[in-house]
Amino acid sequence: MARRRSRKKKLPEAPVNVTIESLAHDGRGVTHVEGKVVFIDEALPGEEVEFIYTDSRRDYAEGKVDKLITRAKQRVDAECPHFGSCGGCSFQHVKETEQIVFKEGLLKEQFTRIGKVEIPEIWEPLTGPHWGYRRKARMGVKYVAKKGRVLVGFRERRNPFLAEIESCKVMHPIVGEKLMDLSKMIGGLSIKDKIPQIEVAIGDEECVLAFRVLEPPTAEDKERMREFGHKHNMSICLQSKGPDTIVPIEGEPEIIPTYSLPDQGVKFRFKPAMFTQVNYQINKKMVTRVIETLDLNENDNVLDLFCGLGNFTLAMATKAGHVVGVEGDLPLVNHAKENARLNNLDNVDFYVADLTKDVSDQAWSKQKFNKVMLDPSRAGASEVLHNLKHWNPDQIMYVSCNPSTLARDAGILVNELGYKLIKAGVMDMFPQTGHVESIALFEKG
Repeated sequence: MARRRSRKKKLPEAPVNVTIESLAHDGRGVTHVEGKVVFIDEALPGEEVEFIYTDSRRDYAEGKVDKLITRAKQRVDAECPHFGSCGGCSFQHVKETEQIVFKEGLLKEQFTRIGKVEIPEIWEPLTGPHWGYRRKARMGVKYVAKKGRVLVGFRERRNPFLAEIESCKVMHPIVGEKLMDLSKMIGGLSIKDKIPQIEVAIGDEECVLAFRVLEPPTAEDKERMREFGHKHNMSICLQSKGPDTIVPIEGEPEIIPTYSLPDQGVKFRFKPAMFTQVNYQINKKMVTRVIETLDLNENDNVLDLFCGLGNFTLAMATKAGHVVGVEGDLPLVNHAKENARLNNLDNVDFYVADLTKDVSDQAWSKQKFNKVMLDPSRAGASEVLHNLKHWNPDQIMYVSCNPSTLARDAGILVNELGYKLIKAGVMDMFPQTGHVESIALFEKG
């Protein structure tokens, strides 16, 4: 007997009056209606709002504010005209100085609720520019015949379609203020409907845009792109398939962007599609905090897990006796080795390993490390934590882009492995968004 296809439940159309109880990890307001949790965009704790449903599932529902009845003292009017439609930002309705306060509160709540660990001391938040800070991004591109233009930017909030925006205030202005110029240039190409995305990589001085092309551009297309790059001081590259196919337009030099860590005297070169922190000002402060807190010296043998292209590894190698960096991405590891040579650092070794798997039989893992650095993806580092029993480090520094998995892993470190949480705090890596970058120090109990 054929199954009937389930129909999507019809959402209530009438606005519902609620008071916002708290914030979710992504910055949405949280309330309850008839026992079900509801996440509401642009709603702040303590506010009374009327909202309309945008989705409803068995365990939770989602909504958006239809009418603001009472206004939280932290609320401001968003500066960007595209806020609310563009999904790039979710926190512009909160005062800049209060955004980091909310994020700090969220970190404490996650540690208590998920990790069952109390933070004994809170680090002073690391803060920086609130606008024009973003130097890495993957922007969507879409030719929309009905609109008669090419859209360039980010997706709509909770929607797969590209938002129709003219500028981006959080992007570095060399790109953020040139979206309409990009749109016009791409609109004049023969392959305007064959470019799905642009990889943006802005270094300390260089700007590289890698255009993903589904069909080869014509000679006229390449000349148009070349002229655009020269005019706007950008290096235009083409990407025919994967990230390793990114090359400059014929006849143009390959520009490899760089960023530096002045406090440690280290410089990095990176390819457009490689991961780097999006906010250079916060990254500099974050690395310095790590180096100063670990108080490294020539007797330290340090392990840097999820090391990427060596952001922390090379900085630590300027102080420690020896540092081992481990990363699952081979191109990143190869680039990290190149950066070590660029900085004349010979007391550092890099290895490729899948850190979600057992690594106890690998040669590097059989060493003893007195200090360990962790900087994993949003999934956290739970799979690799059991190896700490062998390494037995005195100190563990953990940087995270997801407070939920950091809290979970803190619970493992403290409640299962016997480490003591010393300090934790937040860093304003992503102003105007709900993303929370955090840091925690653990020491042997």
